[in-house]
Amino acid sequence: VQLQASGGGLVQPGGSLRLSCAASRNIFSINIMGWYRQAPGKQRELVASVTSAGVTNYADSVKDRFTISRDRAKNTVYLQMNSLNPEDTAVYYCNAFQGLVYWGQGTQVTVSS
Repeated sequence: VQLQASGGGLVQPGGSLRLSCAASRNIFSINIMGWYRQAPGKQRELVASVTSAGVTNYADSVKDRFTISRDRAKNTVYLQMNSLNPEDTAVYYCNAFQGLVYWGQGTQVTVSS
């Protein structure tokens, strides 16, 4: 599975961004797709995930602010991020698990005034 992430950028606190992850195959057949992030000096952490059945999971720090969704026609997974704060600054990575783990390239999200 090849994954292409996009949509990062610089945003002010309280703002929104939408990340996209385009996959090379049918995302609804992939066991789990998710978004991880890694801030400087910190370990990579799970932000949100969605199973092939549509069950979603979120890190406590992003619940009620971030939403993961899928577009069947575009084979794309999105991460809608609202009410961003400086603690959300990180490189965000798209991830897929289908027997093996696949990673997309990271996309930088910077939240700063």
